[in-house]
Amino acid sequence: MQNPASSDPFVASDQSSGKLFGRLWRGYLRKHLGWLLVAMLLMVIEGSTLGLLSYMLQPMFDVVFVDGQSDKAFLVAIAIFILFVVRAISGLSQRVIMTRTSLLASTELQVDLLGHTLDLDNGFHSRTSPGTLIERVQGDVTAIQSLWNIIITGAGRDTIALISLMVVAISIDWKWAAIAVIGAPVLLLPSIVVQRYIRRKSHQLRDIAGKRTTRLDEIFHGVTPIKLNRMERYQRRNFADLSDRWVRSSVKTAAGQATVPGLVDVAVGFGFFCVLLYGGPEIASGEKTVGQFMSFFAAMSLAFQPLRRLADVAGYWQVMQASLSRIFGLMDTRPEVQDTASASAPLPVQSAVVFDQVSLAYGALPVLKDLSFTVPQGTTTALVGQSGAGKSTVFNVLTRLVDAQSGCVTIGGVETTGLRLEQLRSLFSVVSQDALLFDETLRENILLGRTDVSDAQLRDVLDAANVSRFLAKMPNGLDTEVGPRGSNLSGGQRQRVAIARALLRDTPILLLDEATSALDAESEAIVQQALDTLSKGRTTLIIAHRLSTIRGAEQIVVMDKGQVVETGTHDALVAKDGAYANLHRLQFRTEKAD
Repeated sequence: MQNPASSDPFVASDQSSGKLFGRLWRGYLRKHLGWLLVAMLLMVIEGSTLGLLSYMLQPMFDVVFVDGQSDKAFLVAIAIFILFVVRAISGLSQRVIMTRTSLLASTELQVDLLGHTLDLDNGFHSRTSPGTLIERVQGDVTAIQSLWNIIITGAGRDTIALISLMVVAISIDWKWAAIAVIGAPVLLLPSIVVQRYIRRKSHQLRDIAGKRTTRLDEIFHGVTPIKLNRMERYQRRNFADLSDRWVRSSVKTAAGQATVPGLVDVAVGFGFFCVLLYGGPEIASGEKTVGQFMSFFAAMSLAFQPLRRLADVAGYWQVMQASLSRIFGLMDTRPEVQDTASASAPLPVQSAVVFDQVSLAYGALPVLKDLSFTVPQGTTTALVGQSGAGKSTVFNVLTRLVDAQSGCVTIGGVETTGLRLEQLRSLFSVVSQDALLFDETLRENILLGRTDVSDAQLRDVLDAANVSRFLAKMPNGLDTEVGPRGSNLSGGQRQRVAIARALLRDTPILLLDEATSALDAESEAIVQQALDTLSKGRTTLIIAHRLSTIRGAEQIVVMDKGQVVETGTHDALVAKDGAYANLHRLQFRTEKAD
């Protein structure tokens, strides 16, 4: 269920405070219970020192100052000094423990959240911007990391401090203590209203933060076209508008968080006013000693800061609750494509691919219509057709990035839905137009964490993929950093790295998605040579716009509007003078004109 104050569709349906914190506790905090108990004990010690300090003021004033027993001054001073040392040691220790625990728990939550997001299907990722997901994994979890530390510390140390100080105040005069808190009940209703306001504004703030992150992601990934199209001012203006909205929401959230402590200030100030009016005459008449008043005054003064921090906790919790509901809302999102109940078949021993009457529509838009064709084992089949014909969707259905509404897809006679997703996708190697490279070394981009590859095997792969042809020019060889998205490499070099990966995977089925369409003639020839090596002995499906690259395919499937309109070899289809021949003539004329 979507929060009414949020445009975010992935918010936990149950946003009750107890259940959200319960999920955080069971999943990530309970395993650190031992250290949390140690930290809580230290909080109790730290908090109780304030009560003991205020209690020590009475003998200091009455015995040392008023009665003049100066020989007791040393004992009182030593006791107060020891209290401060104990407070310092306990405070430092519990902060280190809480920081370590919060970092461990929040990091584990980030890793789990990223892992869950990666398990979600393409439909989810097509609907959800990267900025939204980055803000979930980074922004929301970081907010929790800092806030739950404050909340637990406030609930522990400050509660104990407040209780110990109130015990001292009540022991001196319960009437004074009752008068001091006379304004507290007045805070209840305004606090409830303010907390709801904070929660609503916190949701808005996290939404805007996600949009800002998305905008930055798009800008930095599109710097070149932005410069070429002179969109710098346009992008700057859009980001400035989002930033203005973020500032306004941040200020409103901060104002809401500051309101409750402000109300506490007013209530405490009114309580002190009443205590002085009531207790002043009692001190003047000798009913109460100066030491009693100073001890009471110190207890109530020292209680002021813990009380304000505890009031802050209410606002912090509303901010944390907004982040928790967003995090667990994403955690509760289930992928549409999952392992089926019948996914128990063993891996097929053959790799022939069969599409049998497969149909798929996105809403009311049909994409595949009763699509049927066969890719015999060890052969190459090329898919051609105009943009929007459904070629890429064939790859998506085959690998179960999406599921068809009807029909059947088999590999080696085994239905793809009968295999677990992990099994199914272990059958494929994919080389696409945009090779995905990470900002790491060439070696790591090829191995992708594998440690079972020998130097001889790696060398053979580099030779077969024609990576060796440019490796000598790299300043650090395989340990050269490729830059963000492989920006330090040319298009052809990136493709050859992707081919090396595919060779290492050594899977029975190869999917090539316009792998050479963006390359110049020389790079295309080098990459095509590597692709020919890669496809030997494998069942290969190719999406290609350049028909010259698929002349040697055993089978060409011509698609139009999600259907097969022609099937055959290059020569047979040209001779047939149908849809493929028209595409061939059109492309030939275009290439000749170029």
